Amino acid sequence: MARAQGARAQMALAFETTYGTPPVGGFTKMPFASTSLGAEQPLLNSELLGYGRDPLAPIKDAVTADGDVVVPLDAEAFGFWLKAGFGDPTTTGAEAPFTHEFQSGSWTLPSLSIETGMPEVPRYAMYSGCVLDQITWQMQRSGLLTATARLVAQGETVGATTSAGTPAELGLKRFGHFNGSIMRNGSAIGNVVSVDITYANNLDRIETIRSDGRIDGADPSIAALTGSIEVRFADQTLVTQAINGEACELEFAYVLASGESFTFTVHAVYLPRPRIEISGPQGVQATFDWQAARDSTLGRMCTATLINDIEVY
Repeated sequence: MARAQGARAQMALAFETTYGTPPVGGFTKMPFASTSLGAEQPLLNSELLGYGRDPLAPIKDAVTADGDVVVPLDAEAFGFWLKAGFGDPTTTGAEAPFTHEFQSGSWTLPSLSIETGMPEVPRYAMYSGCVLDQITWQMQRSGLLTATARLVAQGETVGATTSAGTPAELGLKRFGHFNGSIMRNGSAIGNVVSVDITYANNLDRIETIRSDGRIDGADPSIAALTGSIEVRFADQTLVTQAINGEACELEFAYVLASGESFTFTVHAVYLPRPRIEISGPQGVQATFDWQAARDSTLGRMCTATLINDIEVY
């Protein structure tokens, strides 16, 4: 009897034409490090009395399908998650390399069908109606560079054979922390220890009465772009900005030697006034829990630009 192992797990993804309906083809094999995407249906304890001390059979509650997918920041596959989070990009270029620009502020987001497979069981779980609720990643000096995509799905369908057919494969070109850089108002910013970035669509689950217990949809509400930036305290630039209540533009970028790049520009970043603590003889560090807002000139909060060899997402 075969036992499931994560090393043999597979994931395929495709965008849906109709919410909650998996497409018949067009799936792409996705690289991933781990996933908690799944459906669960809790049991409700019986509240009835008069049948003795032993409880009656429990009742099934509504189905909840959601979870996280940890993915690498790479030059090609990451564009699918950006499309899920921001909507269709504006693509320019007559030939490779192509430039894909994703902008915040879209009122409609595409839904996805994601299949996770464990072929040795076999078990293939298709999650339809997946909408991206949140994506987060961290910039630091070393380590593996990954992002966590949080999804809200409509439901799960499990089968013994794949429904994704033979998914297309992408070339894996990962970005690393070593490829990262940070700019503030067009100039390199130094003394940065780490940065956390979180973009959230703050989905509103449409929980209507249905015989199958599933949701009717997940609509985006007011978006949020937050994070933290930890710096070695070397000058008063960021503190002065925080005190004055001014906004700055922060640009987080990764560039590969082969030409592929990913740039995430936050156009209006506001900083809180931090507590500057001296905790010992070592260097003094300060943490700014920043928030982003809509830039009045550009009319949006952020722009993600991905340059690669893929023509269409």
